[in-house]
Amino acid sequence: MSDSPLGRNTPQVNARAKVTGRAQYAGDIQLPGMLHAKVLRSPHPHARIRRIDTRAARALPGVKAVLTGGDAPDALWGVHHKERRILAKEVVRFAGEEVVAVAAISDEIARDALELVKIDYEPLPALFTPEAALAEGAEGIHPGRNNVAHEIAFERGSVDAGFARADLIHEATYTTHAQYPGYLEPMASVARMDGDGRLQVWTSTQSVFLARMRLAAALELPVSRTRVMQTTTGGGFGGKIVEDANSLIAGLLALKTGQPVRLVNNRLEDFLSACSSLPERITLRLGMTREGRIVAKEVTILADCGAYCGLSNEVMHVSAMRSDNMHRLENVRSQAILSYTHTPPHGAFRGFGGTQMLFALNSHIDAMAEKLGLDPVEIHRRNAIRAGDTSIHGWEVGSTGLMECLDQCIEAIRWEEKRGRRDRAGRRRRGVGLAAAMHVSGNRTIGNWDGSTVVVKLNEDGRALIHSGECDMGQGAMTMLSQVVAHELTLPIEHTQVVPPDTDTSPFAIGSLASRVTMSGGHAAILAARKARAQLLTLAAELSGHAEATLALVDGAVRLRDGNEVVADLATLARQHIWRHGGEGLQVSATWDPQTRMHDDDLYGNIASAYSFAAQAVEVEVDTETGRVEVVQSFVSDDCGKAFNPLAIHGQTNGATVQAIGWALFEQLQVEEGRIMNGNFADYTLATADAVPLLASGIVESNDPKGPYGAKGASETAILPGAAAIANAVHDAVGVRITDLPITPEKVLAALRAQEETDHA
Repeated sequence: MSDSPLGRNTPQVNARAKVTGRAQYAGDIQLPGMLHAKVLRSPHPHARIRRIDTRAARALPGVKAVLTGGDAPDALWGVHHKERRILAKEVVRFAGEEVVAVAAISDEIARDALELVKIDYEPLPALFTPEAALAEGAEGIHPGRNNVAHEIAFERGSVDAGFARADLIHEATYTTHAQYPGYLEPMASVARMDGDGRLQVWTSTQSVFLARMRLAAALELPVSRTRVMQTTTGGGFGGKIVEDANSLIAGLLALKTGQPVRLVNNRLEDFLSACSSLPERITLRLGMTREGRIVAKEVTILADCGAYCGLSNEVMHVSAMRSDNMHRLENVRSQAILSYTHTPPHGAFRGFGGTQMLFALNSHIDAMAEKLGLDPVEIHRRNAIRAGDTSIHGWEVGSTGLMECLDQCIEAIRWEEKRGRRDRAGRRRRGVGLAAAMHVSGNRTIGNWDGSTVVVKLNEDGRALIHSGECDMGQGAMTMLSQVVAHELTLPIEHTQVVPPDTDTSPFAIGSLASRVTMSGGHAAILAARKARAQLLTLAAELSGHAEATLALVDGAVRLRDGNEVVADLATLARQHIWRHGGEGLQVSATWDPQTRMHDDDLYGNIASAYSFAAQAVEVEVDTETGRVEVVQSFVSDDCGKAFNPLAIHGQTNGATVQAIGWALFEQLQVEEGRIMNGNFADYTLATADAVPLLASGIVESNDPKGPYGAKGASETAILPGAAAIANAVHDAVGVRITDLPITPEKVLAALRAQEETDHA
């Protein structure tokens, strides 16, 4: 195709609908007879529910249902541990847990009804920290269990022998905090019972099929009696996979009332109900030779999942071992414990555990480089895994552009010129820092399938409909699928249409997680489009009398390879595919499942087809009188294999950078006695436009041998190095190393005072 959309800056195919206000989000749906739902949440982190009086609320005109835990099925829901009820019954385990749900003819009446509900709580002792929860004699937060939600322990090689031959051993502890997803659209769902008695749910989600599975199990319905449709989703960042209760409550109310029900979180409710990222305390011990080769690595992690563990098990798993695969290591030991506490649950977030560990690891490498008199860039180079290597955990690396990412970063930031130029005389001091990262492109850990199925249907006008269950949450999945099919069928991208995921009509898919959609969905789209192309060429040969080998699909028509003469356009072929004896509509399906391996009991296996890499360099300015840190320059380089859409990759990379800056410097959930105190955007400080520099990013195309056209996952990797790069730059500027995120002015000033006292001692 003379103007293939692949590799070109391509606006998202659903962008026009969004900017014109025509995109339909879950909160926009209006159905006849629709009720409006509100949820009453526990004010206590731990309490016994003695009595709930709903009589006044039920008597309020316009109220159609007031439900408590006794009205919900007995089935528990959760990812690995089935431990959570749709509405709390007998006991609440965190401040914000859902206790009563109301459906009324208006939002206002539903809100008034909540105020009429009287609940008698008996506050109980609460455990707010992992240390308290894991202490000897601590009461189990869940009956019949201790407070260890998950534990990981492994050793590869001989760690003690590795440390014995190290020239430098460095140990430090790093603490990372919870980050709220901060998507534009809070969670929202609309549920109804259709005429056949099936539950239909429109919701903001990253996976319609995982959402359906959870709904059916929690509401004790057959999967086939449950339908989930993804509406336009205003951001997810991991928070809209399977850990929220919004759609479950909407579904329960629809079942009980027989009417459509709309439940939309306000921002405070979303802070209380959405899983924030997993806070971890990481103790890292590294041994290096004087040349900067890592010869031993030991990691200890203590993580806090809150009252329910959700996806935190997998998040901690990533923290414990993914970064090991970035380096050519021989000796690694890791122990990680996930603890329950009486605090709001934590779980999936963009980067999925990688941000926590890579903050620690990159800070550690920078500190050891200084002690060894080496440039940290050289340490990264000497230890970086190479294409063709198999990592210590069995990951087979087909491509890596990490070296090129580092090169782009140090050139863009002018690393050699700026690093180590610390001026101790001025009030405002500048420094530069760098960090590296890796991520997966797919993840065979949910079950022994990480594939995708795509259906391509050619309409009678020669335009293509694409059916996929992979969800677009703003990252551009629909655009990627359109680009692939348009490229293979030599169509203008405007002649393709991706149908929103719907469990009744879409082929099964896992959804948007683990940076897997381009890899699995892209491959399936290639195969499906090629099947359609083959059928078109066969039919054209049959109709024209030309040998199929003499025909080619070029610029939306079948042409003779010699002379480019048009044999038939796609519209004609699509109609002829139907209107002939034994004909049918041209519709094909293709599935692609990567040749990866689930890890074994020893956590060894090649879990992804490809692995993405990134690096970031920043320059900061530190005000030594106020402690304020400002990022004045940032450059992120993203190894995406092959850039299908550079415009989208730069946009997603820069968005990830802003989230990383926010996590490193500004964002922090203020939790006191288990209660979130800043559950709004006035008090929860996001990184806004005036807090970030003009962002710059670069793309490295390493052309992965297993990727579709060489591509692999992009943009999620870009969030991983930011916090460490900033911390390293602060150290370069003023000589203090902050190991406890976020890097607040108070912490900087305290560290500067401690440094001054040491200097004068």
